[in-house]
Amino acid sequence: MENEYNQSREAKFKIGQVVRHRVFAFRGVIFDVDPEFANTEEWLQAIPEKVRPHRDQPFYHLLAENETSYYIAYVSQQNLLEDTSGQPIDHPEVHTYFTEFRGNHYNLRSGYAN
Repeated sequence: MENEYNQSREAKFKIGQVVRHRVFAFRGVIFDVDPEFANTEEWLQAIPEKVRPHRDQPFYHLLAENETSYYIAYVSQQNLLEDTSGQPIDHPEVHTYFTEFRGNHYNLRSGYAN
């Protein structure tokens, strides 16, 4: 059981990696990672209980996009999958954090810690 717990706490995805949501139709690039839930209780409770993620796992900050808009998303590790489309993210803030796109990830701009 301890091993399972430790594995769920390890970040599976990296800053600069392009990912997609497991349930909802959006994708994004990771620009920050919290080792466990670090948002408000109200935010967590607003998620339907059936799909509410557990707190003890990494949560990722994404520059996200769907078919109609760009936004910042905060997503649990259990709800992310690697994006294999090979397509860049069009979010207008991508170049604030990253330089070139290489297949499924962006290179972090110098001056930003990861």
